[in-house]
Amino acid sequence: MSERTLFDKVWNQHTVKTLPSGQTQLFIGLHLIHEVTSPQAFAMLRERNLTVLYPQRTVATVDHIVPTEDQSRPYADGLAEEMMVAIENNTSSNGITLHNVGDGKQGVVHIVAPELGLTQPGMTVACGDSHTATHGAFGAIAFGIGTSQVRDVLATQTLAMGGLKVRRIEVTGALKAGVYAKDLVLHIIRVLGVNGGVGYAYEFAGEAIEALDMEGRMTVCNMAIEGGARCGYINPDQVTFDYLKGREHAPTGAAWDNACAWWSSIASDVDAVFDDVVTFDASTIQPTITWGITPAQGLGIEENIPAVSDFPAEDAALIGEAYEYMSFEAGQAIAGTGIDVAFIGSCTNGRMSDLREAARIAELHGGTVPAQVKAFVVPGSEQVKKLAEEEGLDKVFVKHGFEWREAGCSMCLAMNPDKLVGRQVSASTSNRNFKGRQGSSTGRTLLMSPAMVVVAALEGVVTDVRPLVEKGASA
Repeated sequence: MSERTLFDKVWNQHTVKTLPSGQTQLFIGLHLIHEVTSPQAFAMLRERNLTVLYPQRTVATVDHIVPTEDQSRPYADGLAEEMMVAIENNTSSNGITLHNVGDGKQGVVHIVAPELGLTQPGMTVACGDSHTATHGAFGAIAFGIGTSQVRDVLATQTLAMGGLKVRRIEVTGALKAGVYAKDLVLHIIRVLGVNGGVGYAYEFAGEAIEALDMEGRMTVCNMAIEGGARCGYINPDQVTFDYLKGREHAPTGAAWDNACAWWSSIASDVDAVFDDVVTFDASTIQPTITWGITPAQGLGIEENIPAVSDFPAEDAALIGEAYEYMSFEAGQAIAGTGIDVAFIGSCTNGRMSDLREAARIAELHGGTVPAQVKAFVVPGSEQVKKLAEEEGLDKVFVKHGFEWREAGCSMCLAMNPDKLVGRQVSASTSNRNFKGRQGSSTGRTLLMSPAMVVVAALEGVVTDVRPLVEKGASA
C-alpha cells in the first residue's frame, strides 16, 4: 500500500475512526452543494429531525439548471424553479451561505469555490457532483458523492469511505504549442481507460504537470473521475500559493505564512511509496478529440478512427456501439468531421485562461462562425464573466459569431434550456460524451480543448488548431 503520499497524509489527518465495516469515518473540511442533489438530502434531514451540524463548512451555489439566456424568475421550467426555491429555503433555514444568481459570486460550483479561495491544500472536499475531483488541483482530496452522502455530511460532517490505492501519473517533458491540459488528460484516459483508475486516487506529477497554471491543473483533476479514479490531485507548490494569495477566504498575515509552510509539508515525500506508477511523455501528445461514447474513445487530430481489432476483445461490443451511435467507420479521419454546435464552458473549461485562449484563437483565425453552426460561450462564473467583459473578450466572441451567455453549467449536461437537437454533432469543452449527455437522446459529442472548439466552430469542421498557434507565435 502507498505510504507518505499526500493522499495518505490528508486521509490520516481527517480520519475520525475505523468503522466496524472496515471503512473509515472521514471528516469533511469543505462541503459544496448545488440545487440538483441537495433538495432530497435536506428532506431526509427533516424526516429524521436532524439539523446541519456545521453550516459554516457548507457553501452553496446554483449552476446545473440555471438558464444562460433568460434568467428572469420564475423560470419557464417548473422543475428548475422548484429546485431554485428549495435551495433558497434550505440554505436560509439552516444558516448556509448561498451564492445565488446576481450576487456576483454565483457560478459552476467547481469554479466558484477555487476562485473564492474556499478550496485549499490539505482539505477534504465533498460535493454531490461527479467532477468534485477538480479541487484536487490544490492538493486537496475531493470526492463526488451521492444524495444520501450529502445528507450524511450535512448531519455529521463525515463520510464513511473505503481506502484507496494511489497511482502516480508522471508526465515528463513539455506539451507542444497548440496542445493543452484538456488534450493531456484526454490522452491519459485514452491510454488507461475509463475503468483504469477504479479503486485508485491519481497523483498527477512530473514536469508537464508542474508547468501548468492552476486552471490547467483543475482541468486535469476535473477529469480524473472519467478515468475511473475516485479522486485526482496535484501536490501544492508555489503556483498553488500564488493563485490563492489574496483571495476572499485565503489566510492573511502570519496565518498565511503558517498555512504555506503546512501546505508544503503535506506534499508527497520524495521517498513516498505508490501502489503504481505510470509515465507519459508530454511531447508525444497531439490535440486530442473523442470520437466515441466514452472519454477513453479518443484520438489525436492526425489519426484515423481505430478498428475494432485495435482494442481488447472484451471491448468489441462497446466499440461497435460507438461506431453505430456516432455514425463513424473504422479508418475514417476525425479531421474534417462536420459539426453543428460549438460549446465553450463547463467546470472543465469555463475559466478565464480558457476564454482568453479561445478569444486569441478566434482573432488569429479572423473568420466568422458559418450560418449552419450554433456557437456559444458560457463563462463558468459571474466573476469570470465580469473579468472577461472587462478585458473585452465578450466583444471578440460576438464579433466572430459566437453567442455570449450568463454563467452556468449550460450544455455540459443540458439540465437547462441549452440542449442538442436530434442528431446534431457538438464540438464541446465539457467532460462527458455519453449518449444523450448534451440533451438529445441521439445527439453526438466530440470532446476537445477550447482552442480546438473555436477553430472547429469557425471552419465548420474538426480542424487542427496548431497552425494557427504557430502563426500567433511567429507574428
